[in-house]
Amino acid sequence: MGHVSLIFILTIAMAVLTALYPLVIKRAIDMFAAHDPRILYQVPILVILVTGAKALAQYGQNVAVQKMVMRVVRSLQGRMFVHALGADIARIEREAPAQWAARFTSDALAIREALTRSVNALGDVVTIVGLVASMIWTDWELSVIAVVLYPLATIPVQKLGRRVRRASGGMQEQVGRTSALLTESFSLARQIRIYRMEKLEESRIGRALDQLHDLFLRIACNRARLDPMLEVIGGAAIALVLGFAGWRSAMGGATLGDFTAFIAALFAASRPLRALGSLNTSLQEGLAGMARIFTVIDEPAAVSEKPKARLLPDGAGHLAFSRVSYRYPDGHEALCDFELEVTPGQTVALVGPSGAGKSTALSLIPRLHDVRSGAITMEGVDLRDLTLASLRDQIAYVSQETALFDLSVMDNIRLGRPTASDEEVVAVCKAAALEFVDQLPEGIHTVIGTGGQRLSGGQRQRVALARALLRNPRFLLLDEATSALDSENESRVQEGLSQLRRGRTTLIVAHRLATVQTADKIIVLDQGKIVEAGTHTDLLHQNGLYARLVRIQSLGAS
Repeated sequence: MGHVSLIFILTIAMAVLTALYPLVIKRAIDMFAAHDPRILYQVPILVILVTGAKALAQYGQNVAVQKMVMRVVRSLQGRMFVHALGADIARIEREAPAQWAARFTSDALAIREALTRSVNALGDVVTIVGLVASMIWTDWELSVIAVVLYPLATIPVQKLGRRVRRASGGMQEQVGRTSALLTESFSLARQIRIYRMEKLEESRIGRALDQLHDLFLRIACNRARLDPMLEVIGGAAIALVLGFAGWRSAMGGATLGDFTAFIAALFAASRPLRALGSLNTSLQEGLAGMARIFTVIDEPAAVSEKPKARLLPDGAGHLAFSRVSYRYPDGHEALCDFELEVTPGQTVALVGPSGAGKSTALSLIPRLHDVRSGAITMEGVDLRDLTLASLRDQIAYVSQETALFDLSVMDNIRLGRPTASDEEVVAVCKAAALEFVDQLPEGIHTVIGTGGQRLSGGQRQRVALARALLRNPRFLLLDEATSALDSENESRVQEGLSQLRRGRTTLIVAHRLATVQTADKIIVLDQGKIVEAGTHTDLLHQNGLYARLVRIQSLGAS
């Protein structure tokens, strides 16, 4: 409250000092007309005092307003990011990363501009009130003309504001879409050149940039109409005032000082009036940005922790799926009545055609999504009754998407267990066949770029595996974890994984069926349902879907 009070006090001070200008001018004109010698020192001192005090108040008010506005915007950004971190993965993946980034940048800038102008509008209103009081003090008859005419400007301003808000919402959406397209184009630069897609990309990005250009131009044109409109209304008011003042002067009324002071106040009021006129357009743009941000903040979290959630109890790693079904927001049913029990220390492999629901089953375990029906229990407790921290601390998850962070190799691996020592990190590097780090410019301390772009696909996957090894989890989830490795490195990593799997509950998803033959149990999925289950040998004897997939891969390998 102290910060707001300071802004209010400084704003009032600015308004009062601005309203003093016409009175100082009136004093100067009256002294000039009376040939008063005090004009040589009294008026200059008054001008210096008023302008100096106003400058100090203006500086303090601007700084205080920016601090408050930036604090509000930063709070909104923080709330939105925290909500996004806890949102359903499907919700996050519906939009491109660049579109999410636009909410934190262009939308936040629009809100900041709108808030700044809204707070400053208070000063403009107080300034106008002070100047109107000054005009009434000097000449109430002329004041009536100005006070009646200027409010007429609000009618076209409101209409323009509604147009700007509609256009701003579309513009911010288009900024996100264009950013997403540009990000995609730059990330696929190799494919664009190899497949000679330059013309196609130029056309595709060109259309997006054209749409963005049209939206920006539409907003600029709407804004451009405002100032001329206010100029005409202001000119009409001044013309009427001058005409009335001329008629009255001919009739012998009012002094030169009164008239000059009134005109000075009228011109001084034009700036805050113009600012209030343009406030509506900025406010509408800010409201459009705020609407996009609050659609994220106000959306209820799909995965949330119960108020009295309990810690994961001690155990050896018992996991069970009980009639689990899951349907994605687009209506696609990924799992239907999925039943599976994994005993402590057991390795279970999930195989089947693409889209069968294998990866979905894995992502339900750390609660990246929540089941639509049925239940998943860990150590006999429903996952939804556990705290997210205690659940996820006992899980290591390695997916086929091995995007890493823009950190060093060591820091990327240490994310698995932040308290691990350097010696422990180096030890898991050997287990995960990370000898390539010795050839990096700064060894294990080399920063690997956004998404690990300085490493090959196989190297990125080995770093992700090393992170899982370091975590030393109770449950190990491997989703195509060795798909990017060559035969030699896969063999070495599999040796490390076999040691890691010992005594731990492990679920593996793999298209390369040779990697799951040693699993204790193989579950074959098709269209979200279990169609076969057993060991590698049992499933071959059944001569069903699994056997067919094995034969297809054997033919492909030969």
